[in-house]
Amino acid sequence: MTAFKLDENLPEDAAVLQKSHGHDAATVLDQSLGGASDAEVSRVCEAEGRALVTLDLDFANFLVFPLAQHAGLVALRLPEQSIHGICRAIATLVNLCAREPLAGKLWIIEPHGVRVRDH
Repeated sequence: MTAFKLDENLPEDAAVLQKSHGHDAATVLDQSLGGASDAEVSRVCEAEGRALVTLDLDFANFLVFPLAQHAGLVALRLPEQSIHGICRAIATLVNLCAREPLAGKLWIIEPHGVRVRDH
C-alpha cells in the first residue's frame, strides 16, 4: 500500500478511487493547504511519507524537488483534464503501484503510457 497526497488540482473522486483500492489517500484540501506553495506541499508530503499526485509539472523539476527525498512524485500529463480523464490516469497509477515501487521516483502518466525517472 502506498500513501498518497493528491494536490488541490485533482478532484475528490481521484482520492476515493485510490482509497477503494486500499491506498491511504489524503488531499491537500483535507489539510487546509489549498493555495500553499509548492515547497510547502512538498515539505508536508516528505514529513508524512506520502507520494504526491498532481497535474502541476513544476514538481518534475529535480533541482527544486530532489526525488531521493520523496516517497514519490506522480505528474499527470493529460490533454483531457476532466474527472473521467483524471480517474482513468489514477486507475493506471493504482495498477502500476501493484507492480512497481514509487519511492524516489517520478512517474509521468500520459494517455498512452507512463514514463519513469528515478534519482
